[in-house]
Amino acid sequence: MDGASAYTLRAMERADAARNRARILAAAGELFAAKGAPNVTMEDIARAAGVGRGTLYRRYPDRAAIATAMLDEHEKALQRELIEGDAPLGPGAPPAERLAAFYSAMVGLLESHSHLVLGAETGRSRFGTGAYGFWRVHVRSLLVAAGAPDPDALVEVVLAPLAPEVYAHQRTGRNLSPERIAAALGELALRLLPGPSPAPGDA
Repeated sequence: MDGASAYTLRAMERADAARNRARILAAAGELFAAKGAPNVTMEDIARAAGVGRGTLYRRYPDRAAIATAMLDEHEKALQRELIEGDAPLGPGAPPAERLAAFYSAMVGLLESHSHLVLGAETGRSRFGTGAYGFWRVHVRSLLVAAGAPDPDALVEVVLAPLAPEVYAHQRTGRNLSPERIAAALGELALRLLPGPSPAPGDA
């Protein structure tokens, strides 16, 4: 095979792989939304995507890997807002206000993409994701900036209400609205990281 033919073959293989990836993610998204991620099997996804099980498993070892790939772009968009967006979600606001804004944004993410989050970030697997590592660094930095005692011990406690299982239980088991959950978490942020006390004579 000459060089030009080999290049063409590689290009065709890449295009075929990209089509398979798109079909897999599209099929998985529809199934996750319709049945709930925990109720979808890898065989379901392969069948709906029209690909062989070998093709599916070569790219994605399990259901969580598929959900993670789908969720990744949404989480990256929020990460960009935290780094360079407008206050209070982005830099420039007091730590308590930024934490409240982060809680609100995460409630929006959980509400819009709960079928993906439940498939990718439940149980122990949550702590191993790159997104969780980013949220942890962000929240810890807010705790440090606010002078909170022992940020390393506190950060997991602050993130705990955002566990997908907790949010799903609040929405379906307790029938709480996203707005009510976000408001409660915002109040928690303001109580956890109160602003500086007014100086004498400022009241």
